[in-house]
Amino acid sequence: MQNVVLVVHLLLALSLIGVVLLQRSEGGGLGIGGGAMGPQAGRPPLTGLAKLTWGFAIAFICTSVALTVIGASNTGNSSVLDQVGAPATDGVVTPDVQLPDVQLPPTGDSPLLPPRQD
Repeated sequence: MQNVVLVVHLLLALSLIGVVLLQRSEGGGLGIGGGAMGPQAGRPPLTGLAKLTWGFAIAFICTSVALTVIGASNTGNSSVLDQVGAPATDGVVTPDVQLPDVQLPPTGDSPLLPPRQD
């Protein structure tokens, strides 16, 4: 079921991209410079491509929600680490490599800095 919805979702995405690219640019992004229409004029009626774009967009959102619901129902209460078989760490990560002990000089000088010259 999830694969079918995913294929439909991808086809809708490609169709939506194609329909948007086919539409004529109205120019003046964000409604600036709307041409001969005055401020009292309403929006022009939707064209066939605009209606098709709305239909694809609504279907795309519906398949997105469906994929989210299907994905959430498939997860259950298990973790990815449980599925792989890794041991639980309770959030504490311990290195597998034993680090050597660093002995500091008795004078309190840092091993990273040059020695003090008093």
